[in-house]
Amino acid sequence: MKKFLLLLAFLLPFVLMAQKTITGFVTDTNSNPLKDVLVQIKGYKTFATTDAAGKYILNNVPEKAAYLIFSLKGYEILEEEIKSRIVINVKLQKEAIILVDFNDEKIEFDDIVMEKEASLGSKRSNTMYETNAPVSYDYYGFTDDGPNTEEYSNIVENEYKETTRDPVSTFSIDVDNASYSNVRRFLTGYQMPPNDAVRIEEMINYFDYDYPKPEGEQPFSVYTEISEAPWNKEHQLLHIGIQGKTLNYEDLKPCNLVFLIDVSGSMSDWNKLPLVKESMKLLLDGLSKNDYISLVVYAGAAGVVLETTPATEKDKIIKALDNLSAGGSTACGEGISLAYDVCQKNLIQDGNNRVILCTDGDFNVGTSSTGDLVDLITEFRQKYDIYLTICGFGMGNYKDDRMEEISNAGNGNYFYIDTKEEAEKVFVKELRANLFTIAKDVKIQIEFNPYYVKAYRLIGYENRMLAKEDFDDDKKDAGELGAGHTVTAIYEIIPANSDEEIRPVGDLKYQQTGLTSEAKSSDELFTLKLRYKPIKSEKSILIEQVVKKRDIISFEKTSNIFKFSASVAAFGMLLRDSKFIENYTYSDVLNLAKISYKKDDQYQTEFLELVQKAEKISKNK
Repeated sequence: MKKFLLLLAFLLPFVLMAQKTITGFVTDTNSNPLKDVLVQIKGYKTFATTDAAGKYILNNVPEKAAYLIFSLKGYEILEEEIKSRIVINVKLQKEAIILVDFNDEKIEFDDIVMEKEASLGSKRSNTMYETNAPVSYDYYGFTDDGPNTEEYSNIVENEYKETTRDPVSTFSIDVDNASYSNVRRFLTGYQMPPNDAVRIEEMINYFDYDYPKPEGEQPFSVYTEISEAPWNKEHQLLHIGIQGKTLNYEDLKPCNLVFLIDVSGSMSDWNKLPLVKESMKLLLDGLSKNDYISLVVYAGAAGVVLETTPATEKDKIIKALDNLSAGGSTACGEGISLAYDVCQKNLIQDGNNRVILCTDGDFNVGTSSTGDLVDLITEFRQKYDIYLTICGFGMGNYKDDRMEEISNAGNGNYFYIDTKEEAEKVFVKELRANLFTIAKDVKIQIEFNPYYVKAYRLIGYENRMLAKEDFDDDKKDAGELGAGHTVTAIYEIIPANSDEEIRPVGDLKYQQTGLTSEAKSSDELFTLKLRYKPIKSEKSILIEQVVKKRDIISFEKTSNIFKFSASVAAFGMLLRDSKFIENYTYSDVLNLAKISYKKDDQYQTEFLELVQKAEKISKNK
């Protein structure tokens, strides 16, 4: 024992020397303190953030640590050598992106920024974004100390369908927008997103559009516009918009919200569990005295860490959140079962009952396969009238494919939260739209008149396509529409008088195709049908609307809604390396967006910045 104590006494100074504390202040170039700057030890998961005074404290810094990384959205990333210092003060420069007056001058992008991107590289895959090579650090969380094993489902773009053979198109609405914020994360880190990370419908639906407000008893209005396609003047674009009715905020139904939080080891990074906590704290400010919160966590096992608590007891809820830490394996199936049980036990009749899953999707214990989890969620959806929201966090091992599929199975919506700003958008600015459903199982069906339409293709919605007979089948699950939500879909159309050849799906042996006399004599371009179920009903209601040939307008007369949404669709196709967009560039997208974006809309303005970045990255690949 004496020998052990002597050895311990001898080694203790060296153990203490192996780690140290580093502190300092972060300001801008004008010496103004910067709050929420991420300070990370390069090559390690240790991090801190600055307070309102710009101060940070990093404890337990390994002696062999060589650099600190300072990053804040809108500022250039700074890499600072540690050496022997224990006080490191730095100044951050504004990111060198110059957005000038879009109406008068050319938009420029400072080439100095792109010098950093040359070493980052990019990887594009049709099945899975995965590499065993180290990934360079960027603001959105790629670090030097681990492989990237992100997973995305394979997307096969919708082909053109010949109208004489197949005049009917049917799909489920999709209000998810996770793909856009995920794409933004890649581009902000000066990397091209993998092709299959780009779901074009989710990029289009990230933005709100000024559709007419619904009137009467219908929960939503329907808007259509048709004109030429900006990337192919021989084609046309059909724009369909749905605007959900807003709720009376003075008479909202009470909420029973069960947060199911992944606290496994994979959630330890700064942009995972810490960002989950920040997101939930933002949500609390938007809830009322009639709302209730429960916290369920899962790692190797699942457990309830906060029984159902009034949302007004913020201190109690925040204390439970702050006590959470990450570690262990991931048993998602057990956590989902427990969360639904908790929600069911505290069910509010005629209230808003919802499970909100916060995870990076890396499930590896118990019921972990996507198919098993989808079956589990489907069973709960059918058994209880409980809705599901999935919030994805983090990167590096992010499992986008399974979270989207689980969300679709659970009467749910799906978001990817990469920053505190995105958390504010989801949980503050659009809280009611994201939590309160006003119509369920919403389906759209269009029948094109082959006399005017030679062929058509739906842009995006590849995993939302339905069979023609599913439209009238009330047992077939479809998407939900939230209060105040907008849904947008865009078709590209080849007019009947076009000489363009459409590759046939196959020769028909027993069926003849041709134009009926009714089609020839009609001035109807297409018939639009929508089906939806009221919240407390299992019987759908049909809405029908006819659009005529005379409704086609010149591109110059189209609305800013039409032009901006088309620019987003074109951007998505370029990012996907789509075969359906040729001789159209990121500059063309930018020019179209800049004449139609709303200058007071921070998200549309940000879109222009992303197009600039994508253009520069593509030139430097």
